[in-house]
Amino acid sequence: MVRKPAKMYRALAKKAYTRREYMGGVPGSKIVQFDMGNTKQVFPVEITIQADEACQIQHKALEAARMSVNRKLQKEIGRMNYHFKLRTFPHQVLRENKQATGAGADRVSEGMRMAFGKAVGTAARVEERQKIFTVYTTGEYAEKAKKALKTAGYKLPTPTRITVTVKNVQA
Repeated sequence: MVRKPAKMYRALAKKAYTRREYMGGVPGSKIVQFDMGNTKQVFPVEITIQADEACQIQHKALEAARMSVNRKLQKEIGRMNYHFKLRTFPHQVLRENKQATGAGADRVSEGMRMAFGKAVGTAARVEERQKIFTVYTTGEYAEKAKKALKTAGYKLPTPTRITVTVKNVQA
């Protein structure tokens, strides 16, 4: 079977399809962790990446972005100097009507129009201006964290923006 391009699942075209208790065989999410780094400490700077447009982000894209940011933060900042949080969860179940491929497949697989399909993965439905990833850190590491989040933006199917918030934290 041919892997479908991610742009097929980006749009919020269909109704939400999330009730797993009624469907069999939904593939598990590839996301391994939602909180990384130093989760015990409170940091004064919050750097967030937000979606500019409403879309669906596949669990594979979320995990790829999460891994790249976490690896960059561990290497450049150190594990104890940040708290990295994934703010969305892939609830939406993606379906695909499998088609035959190869020579002569056009004659074999005429198929039904708008067929229901089988579950092939999950995605997070993201609204406009919704937070996707957040890094909490100190002021001295803010630029490095911002640069790490910028690399994550390239792996996501929507234009993104990075916002920086500084809080007053009493130690």
